[in-house]
Amino acid sequence: MIIFATAGKPESFGKLNYPKDLPAYLKGFGLNGFEVQCGRGINISDEVKNFFGNQSEISVSLHTPYYVSISSVDPETRNKSAGIILESAKTAKQIGARRIVVHSGSCAKMSRSDAMTLARETLTKARNMLDEAKLSDIIICPETMGKINQLGTLDEVLDLCLTDERMYPCVDFGHLNAREHGHINYDDIFNQIENKLGAERLKKIHVHFSKIEYSEGGEKKHLTFEDTVYGPDYEPMLDRVLARGAEPFIVCESDGTQAEDCALMKKYYSQRRGET
Repeated sequence: MIIFATAGKPESFGKLNYPKDLPAYLKGFGLNGFEVQCGRGINISDEVKNFFGNQSEISVSLHTPYYVSISSVDPETRNKSAGIILESAKTAKQIGARRIVVHSGSCAKMSRSDAMTLARETLTKARNMLDEAKLSDIIICPETMGKINQLGTLDEVLDLCLTDERMYPCVDFGHLNAREHGHINYDDIFNQIENKLGAERLKKIHVHFSKIEYSEGGEKKHLTFEDTVYGPDYEPMLDRVLARGAEPFIVCESDGTQAEDCALMKKYYSQRRGET
């Protein structure tokens, strides 16, 4: 089943009770998913953990802290990053999430090849730690990144996913569009995923989608679907999802209008399927 989700609480959630009112709020937009944001740290109360862990109305994923650095030149930082991924997985299990999104790292002053070697080693270590902690069912999703000096081209993310079949790519189409300065080829993206990871993982990819302002160095800031200057457009992406029979977990990361914009994607998808 395809999931349409918001990244965190949209502005229109306002003063509603979180997390109690979240399922009904999302259902009002025709949505069925939510990505818990732990970018600044894994600070989730027991009340929230218990709520998500005991509900079945919405599918949940988790974004790991932004300060995870799987390609750091410092071995201690890489070890800590693997530990943070483990803690994120433990939290994911508590809230009923099976997917955790992980930033792909940066190059710093290294070559991209050297940075990739370190990133693969860190993810392999993290995967082993998850297995030892009986968290083998948690899926790690390395994310394509929007800044050119970061690791996270599509090819790099797919290469990271080759380290273990339980890693699915988090394909952030806004990031790819930003780092390519508006030149995005949906057919090429879907073909690359299938050719490198196979049809089954293509079917279950994790997706982030938003319009993103970019400059020479890539991503600058997230926008809303009302923007007419920057892309990408969601319709071609959803056309390919339908054509390939894919069932991705799609998370809208618009700036404050995640629910409203995700509802537009859901409406388009439903219309293309001939649903009322």
